[in-house]
Amino acid sequence: MRANAETGTAEVELELRHIRQTYARPSGEPLLVLDDINLALHDGEIVALLGRSGCGKSTLLRIVSGLVPPESGEVLYHGAAVAGPADGIAMVFQTFALFPWLTVLQNVEAGLDARGVSEKDARARALAAIELIGLDGFENAYPRELSGGMRQRVGFARAMVVDPTVLLMDEPFSALDVLTGETLRSDFIDLWMEERLPIKSVLLVTHNIEEAVFMADRILILASNPGRVAAVLDVPLARPRQRLSSEFRDLVDDIYERMTAGPPPSNVIQPPAALASLATNLPIVSAISIVGMTDVLASPPFKGDADLPALAERLHLGGVDLFHLAEISQMMGFAELHDGSLHLSNAGRALAEADMAERKRLFGEHLLRTIPLAAHIRRVLDERPGHLAPRSRFVAELEDHLSTKDAERTLNAVIGWGRYADCFSYDTLNLRFTLEDSAASR
Repeated sequence: MRANAETGTAEVELELRHIRQTYARPSGEPLLVLDDINLALHDGEIVALLGRSGCGKSTLLRIVSGLVPPESGEVLYHGAAVAGPADGIAMVFQTFALFPWLTVLQNVEAGLDARGVSEKDARARALAAIELIGLDGFENAYPRELSGGMRQRVGFARAMVVDPTVLLMDEPFSALDVLTGETLRSDFIDLWMEERLPIKSVLLVTHNIEEAVFMADRILILASNPGRVAAVLDVPLARPRQRLSSEFRDLVDDIYERMTAGPPPSNVIQPPAALASLATNLPIVSAISIVGMTDVLASPPFKGDADLPALAERLHLGGVDLFHLAEISQMMGFAELHDGSLHLSNAGRALAEADMAERKRLFGEHLLRTIPLAAHIRRVLDERPGHLAPRSRFVAELEDHLSTKDAERTLNAVIGWGRYADCFSYDTLNLRFTLEDSAASR
């Protein structure tokens, strides 16, 4: 059985030293994405990078893989600087990334072809990897003929066939249904513990707290804006790990609390105006989800207060989705997030108890009061004679502070909330905002 690495003595397979990364905004100003990331990955351990969306996890993994150079700092593999894709480091992606016109066998062989391996050796190694990962008999199938779990197994086989010593995994189970994801995680850990894999170390990027606790020997929690290491936790649980054990649940709860630590709850219904700015990076959370969450939180067994793990189970949400829902609910003044728990505010209780028309009115009132971008869009529409404004106008303003991707997502989030509350309308065909058909225009 493979044992956890003793970080004081085990060989260092991979090391990150003072990694810093920025992206250029359209205005030319730098946007700091990662700040002073340090990590030593040792022989015999699985390390999980855990954090919310937008904290730079995937960017960091691309830097480690050699696909993207850091602005400063260095990545060392066996003591040598990584300046591009390195032999001995392989990666498994979230979206499978298979060639649809190639069979399973051909997809697995593709990485060996690029390395100049002979056809005979490539065939033998590919067949061995396919058998190892549990796809024996599907060598001649095409990706479209496979389930999501089987396609991801092809991704693992393609990574294993090059005999890497370090495996990078970018949320490899997040695109799978719950049962398939659990099965594939368990199968991977079984192979890891039986030492049937060529790899010596694993760096796993995830936003799923339970996945990190189930798989990792060590967890790095990344904070956001910019991405930085907020905490490092050892996972002292023997394998196989039982998700329902008190030790497992206690560690999950501890991580929830660490990721939601903040000031103690207050009786203030509205959050301070400084909580959000015009260019606050906002996640996509539907208005229906926010309203539905207040319903659930107001009802038994919670009656206004819920631990996040229990609420996640009740709402059937993953960790990052629940964090986003809780953060936006707090930002709008419907709930207060503190130390792993969500507390319904008076405004949230009123929202839960209102009828449909009143819910929209309350939601719109809080939206325009607490989300400056929504108020800005409404103000521009009110001031223009035709009550029209192009999408590009607001994207350009956001891009002075956010990346293009974050600007687009933030604007899409506000569009969804504004349309739900009838604060404004959005013409998806002509890409413009209007007050036409909104309650504000009547």
